[in-house]
Amino acid sequence: QVQLVESGGGLVQAGGSLRLSCVASGATPSTYAMGWFRQAPGKEREFVTAITWNGRSIYSADSVKERFMISRDNAKNSIYLQMDSLKSDDTAVYYCAVYQWGHAGAVGAGAVLYWGKGTLVTVSS
Repeated sequence: QVQLVESGGGLVQAGGSLRLSCVASGATPSTYAMGWFRQAPGKEREFVTAITWNGRSIYSADSVKERFMISRDNAKNSIYLQMDSLKSDDTAVYYCAVYQWGHAGAVGAGAVLYWGKGTLVTVSS
């Protein structure tokens, strides 16, 4: 079992930045891809970005490319999400996830093994 705890959410003005963190405990997911999803009020959970186990490949939704950057530190069992140029549409609960695969695979929610409980990001316009 892997437990994931997100942090770093909060209230930020449009155009601002936030950095989310996710720390894993229990069985370490260093050989698995990890990622971030988000769920806005009244909407389904959607994929944001994912990173392979070794950090060499990153996959991102078109809506966040050029603005969000995922990274990981396997020594700290952690991943991060640097979010810049935030927009009101980015307001959501952000969830950390561990995938079933390490090098390549589907990035949708169906491929996720473990979820965090989420951290709320609110972008004011």
